[in-house]
Amino acid sequence: MNFLVWIIFGALAGWIASIIMNKNKQMGALANIIVGIVGAFIGGYVMQLFGAQGVTGFNLPSLLVAIVGAIILLFVVGLFRR
Repeated sequence: MNFLVWIIFGALAGWIASIIMNKNKQMGALANIIVGIVGAFIGGYVMQLFGAQGVTGFNLPSLLVAIVGAIILLFVVGLFRR
């Protein structure tokens, strides 16, 4: 059950980040899930660098951390694709 929650959480965070970065038309559902899950790890790491909590569960602050991490991931990938 926990695995399914992470997939839904990753899909939601990746989808919101792809809309913010204007890459929603280029990405599919699987890419949104992967970007969201990897973004949660990146966002958690960045938040720990600043001394704040990372992803702590299925809640709004964790979703915001995952979205920020996914935006960072999409930005870095965009730099390498140019």
